[in-house]
Amino acid sequence: MIIMKFGGTSVGTADSVKSVLSIVRNRLDEQPVLVVSALSGVTNRLEELGRTAPAGETDTAPLVERHRKLLRELELPEDLLDGLLSEMADLVRGMKLVSEASPRARDLLLSLGERCSVRLLAKYFSDNGVPAQAVDAFDLGLRTDSNFGRAKPLPDDGRIAENLARVVGLPVVTGYLGADEKGDITTLGRNGSDFSAALFGHALNAREIQVWTDVDGVMTADPALVAGARSIPTMSFGEAGELAYYGGKVLHPATIQPAMEKSIPVRVLNTHYPDSPGTVILQEYDSPGMPVRAIVHKPGVYLINLVAPPMLQQHGFLAKVFNAAAKHEVDVDLVATTEVSITMTSDRGDGMPGFCRDLEELGDVTVDTDHSMLGVVGQGISRTRGFAAQVLGTLAEEDIRVRAISQGAIKVALGMVINNEDLTRAVNALHDRFFG
Repeated sequence: MIIMKFGGTSVGTADSVKSVLSIVRNRLDEQPVLVVSALSGVTNRLEELGRTAPAGETDTAPLVERHRKLLRELELPEDLLDGLLSEMADLVRGMKLVSEASPRARDLLLSLGERCSVRLLAKYFSDNGVPAQAVDAFDLGLRTDSNFGRAKPLPDDGRIAENLARVVGLPVVTGYLGADEKGDITTLGRNGSDFSAALFGHALNAREIQVWTDVDGVMTADPALVAGARSIPTMSFGEAGELAYYGGKVLHPATIQPAMEKSIPVRVLNTHYPDSPGTVILQEYDSPGMPVRAIVHKPGVYLINLVAPPMLQQHGFLAKVFNAAAKHEVDVDLVATTEVSITMTSDRGDGMPGFCRDLEELGDVTVDTDHSMLGVVGQGISRTRGFAAQVLGTLAEEDIRVRAISQGAIKVALGMVINNEDLTRAVNALHDRFFG
């Protein structure tokens, strides 16, 4: 059995849906289970409606037309999704009436993107000779906690495989979604369909998890920034996890963990060029020669500096900092610390005011918002003498100031914080240095 995850750009147009059918048809002997995202752009629009509906903006007409247009182009019944689209309109009207959108209601609204796309895809497959059944992930038994918007999956006790065995035809499963123990629909966070695919791969002991997207695998850098970026044939789980952590857009950061637990290979492939080999991610591989696999970045991060001389030789300094982060749901990424100071990055600003107020009880706090996180990833860097000097020297030649630097415990990435305005030059300089 293989898991085939198709993202929004893979199902966003009639031509791409036809390509997906062709790709899947050629792999039916591998017993695929499809995990599918919402049509490209739909989740963004639903998120926007969740923010604007309480104030009175409830126009779902563009989303309704988007789905109906694709149904017409695929020669499917135009009313196929009317029930779900009506539910969408009712939800946003309800948010307007009560002038509020609770986290539970927002997740229910967001779920409609995936629930529409799987029904559309399953109907198209069935009408074209590949019997398929649309399945909601929560009906298969994907259970989560009740942290709406960023739900964490609960352990699987075999129920997912048991429920999947009852599905007739090709399973086309919603990504991104689960349900808590009360039955309320939850979402796994942005790009959570990758995570869903890994969770199903883990539950079903899949031979391989395939992530089908619109690029030729994982790239040595963002091709939007670096013209010479190229596909990476092979990566380790550790490298891929660090790449996602530092801002790589191909994989969700949490995707790797369920696959790692059972050593299931993850293969990243291009829907538009299905014969391209893409990138395979393995538990480990031989990597003679080049120490670096990719240059990756995350723009727009918060750089938080705390200086607290009163905490000198006081127990629990870091505990107080991270307890405050947990209290305000601030995800701390890169960390550099001394006995009386700590520098941190975070890309979530919702809880930042409260977090900073708590930190001010410990010492002096400054927050800069115009910074980017930059990562140089490769399992060979830990055994390369003078590697940090090569990286910092390259940036110094470009007159780029590094505000913070950190190397993780698994030592496959060197992370730095720089000014946003220097990002493009930094990524290109490092890519030229390590990839020629």
